[in-house]
Amino acid sequence: MDITTLAIIAVVVIILGWLILNYNRLVRLRNRIAAAWSQIDVQLRRRYDLIPNLVETVKGYAGHERETLEAVIAARQQGIDARSIEDQGLAENMITGALGRLFALQEAYPNLKADKSFMSLQEELTGTEGRIAYSRQFYNEQVLSYSNSIEVFPTNIIAGMFNFDPKPYFEMEEVARQPVRVDFGSGADDAY
Repeated sequence: MDITTLAIIAVVVIILGWLILNYNRLVRLRNRIAAAWSQIDVQLRRRYDLIPNLVETVKGYAGHERETLEAVIAARQQGIDARSIEDQGLAENMITGALGRLFALQEAYPNLKADKSFMSLQEELTGTEGRIAYSRQFYNEQVLSYSNSIEVFPTNIIAGMFNFDPKPYFEMEEVARQPVRVDFGSGADDAY
């Protein structure tokens, strides 16, 4: 073999090695996103399991706050039924708002505020919310890393060749970032 043939073989091997390494890196990043979403899903399921117990506890003290309780139940069901990350984000925003209104009821019902079961459920839900926030942050960091990898040159060539599609961030709407406003004097519809 002459030197030209060896040089061509070496270049081909280097290019194939680079291609394989970067393809595998993109696969690992995509799999991290799937694993991160799985962690969010675990925490959301835990949240969904806690909500009915919380609603039942509140019913005992504030059963006539039907609209608030129904809003929590409807938001929970929307979260369970969500099929995409975007739909899940919208549902979680609804749940956050509805739970905020539900927790605000304790200010109007001192007996509810003193109920050990309610306080325990609220504490568990608060802990779960913290884990959801952490999982959401971790997921979004993985999406950022993956997005950067599929958009920068030269790995964007590999991403395009092998259909590495962008992944959505799990974002909160502006409404969910704002504090819950409660006005018990003007009715439940005006609580927001």
